[in-house]
Amino acid sequence: MIEQHFKKLSASDGIRTIIQSAFTVDLDISGGWGYSQEDALIIHDLATYPLTQLQHTLASMHAHLQMQMTLPKETRFGAINLNEIKREQIKSDIRIYDIITFQITGILESTYASLIEEYKQNQENKDFDVAGHFQKRKEATLVREETIWFDVTEVIS
Repeated sequence: MIEQHFKKLSASDGIRTIIQSAFTVDLDISGGWGYSQEDALIIHDLATYPLTQLQHTLASMHAHLQMQMTLPKETRFGAINLNEIKREQIKSDIRIYDIITFQITGILESTYASLIEEYKQNQENKDFDVAGHFQKRKEATLVREETIWFDVTEVIS
């Protein structure tokens, strides 16, 4: 298992603008990247999304920006996936927060490309060690956790 530390993202340009620019989607959000209660990502409107789906989408965008889009090519990750592993809701004064912890996985893009090529070249070969191949993928996978604070006051009250 590999270990990597990622820099916190800045929301100085406005989180809505950053997401709109990077992913060409306009979401009614503001605030920060959700590293803490004070930096909570504020959801103003759900549009047509269920809340949990929008939260997962925003967390995925966060992970892709942090692990891929803001890094030099040689240190970028691919095959990024998120799974929610813990959810808590708290009320603080008049605000309501969902605090969600995600397990995030990814593989260095260069390693992932090699593994995909290996699989494509050998999948028809009866002597190909499929279990060994998937063990290599597992060993190359970074597994990390990230907790994100969402201010959901406006969409659930």
